[in-house]
Amino acid sequence: MTREHARFDAALKVLPLVAILRGLPPDDAPAVGAALVDAGWTLIEVPLNSPQPLRSIERLVQACPQAVVGAGTVLRAAQVREVHAAGGRLIVSPNFDPAVVKAAVDLGCVCVPGVMTPSEAFGALQCGAAALKIFPAEMVPPAALKALRAVLDPAVRLLPVGGITPERMTDYRAAGASGFGIGSALYRPGDGAAAVAVAAELFAAAWAATESVRR
Repeated sequence: MTREHARFDAALKVLPLVAILRGLPPDDAPAVGAALVDAGWTLIEVPLNSPQPLRSIERLVQACPQAVVGAGTVLRAAQVREVHAAGGRLIVSPNFDPAVVKAAVDLGCVCVPGVMTPSEAFGALQCGAAALKIFPAEMVPPAALKALRAVLDPAVRLLPVGGITPERMTDYRAAGASGFGIGSALYRPGDGAAAVAVAAELFAAAWAATESVRR
């Protein structure tokens, strides 16, 4: 296990919510990152279809050394290397591409590919995925997640992403979710640190409220 995998595991135990900051401008990154960390969030990704995403990752890494920072929407192995060069150590994708997972593993990064089916899930795990992004969650309701969970090792982390709201978290956790990725409900381009702080606190409280249904 690499140092980053150990940090990822520790973060999941405290608050297993990944902040997805799509559209984050680099100049806003330090303040937004600080607001998240203050609310207990230490897993942060900047999707690569954001403006100057590598610069935002660099600034987040500098401003939030206690967080595991990286990129989302990573589609090619070359992008993994670019994110790593920028200081990012978390690689998240909307899909499962063996080449992307291998590139991340080779560099010691934490890789969380997107899957929907058992075939994708087992393939990603065999390649070295640290967790599985269940995406899009709108197409994988809690009942489907429960069926997928039943055939996986209980230690496998499942993180639904897509349309997750505080109200939906309890049902997903009861079905076997290990955490969540939160995007537009947490941050939209133009949101300031204060607005992000409010949303981050709301989601953190919603996660804590699911403790009674944990598996």
